Amino acid sequence: MYLSRVQLNVNLRETMKALASPSKFHGAVESSFPGVKKRRLWRLDTLSGQQYILILSEDIPDLNNFASQYGYVGNYETKDYLPLLDKIRLGDHWGFRLTANPTISKMCENSRGKVLAHITVEHQKSWLIERSDNNGFSVKEDSFAVVQSKWYQFYKRDFDKSTVVKLLSVTFEGMLTITDVDKFKETLCNGIGREKAYGMGLLTVVKRR
Repeated sequence: MYLSRVQLNVNLRETMKALASPSKFHGAVESSFPGVKKRRLWRLDTLSGQQYILILSEDIPDLNNFASQYGYVGNYETKDYLPLLDKIRLGDHWGFRLTANPTISKMCENSRGKVLAHITVEHQKSWLIERSDNNGFSVKEDSFAVVQSKWYQFYKRDFDKSTVVKLLSVTFEGMLTITDVDKFKETLCNGIGREKAYGMGLLTVVKRR
């Protein structure tokens, strides 16, 4: 596994369009890899006032075109993710950041399921707590917070027609405890929740004393 980071130039017209319509970033990310298209995890991050995109992949990407289109020529880096995965130990505490799409499925009168976004912080945090055990970690309600919540509405092209996509992006930050090493490694590599094509689901961790 490899984790890549590209600094975005938010003054570029193409970048501004992509920040409002994540499907553009999705296409550009997939175009950075040769061969058959796969769904890679990615996420938008802000660090020291600068905006970046993180990309997790099984292969090393060619980010020259991506950086030229949305950022700065040559301003990107790719690191081997395995050294971090090898540090995962049962019972360890890690700082984490996750951008996800917390939702709930409800049955309608016509017996068809409808996916609704959790719009309150209370329900958003409960959504993550409920999923933590199956993903190899535990979090307490007072050990993490919702630091950002943002609605997206954009058009997605499906062959000869366009459909409207509306989704809620929620970013969590805090501390977690590893309860199952294998499950947690799988979560780091595969993400959590829905809408991964649009920058949701990537969980990253940092060791803190």
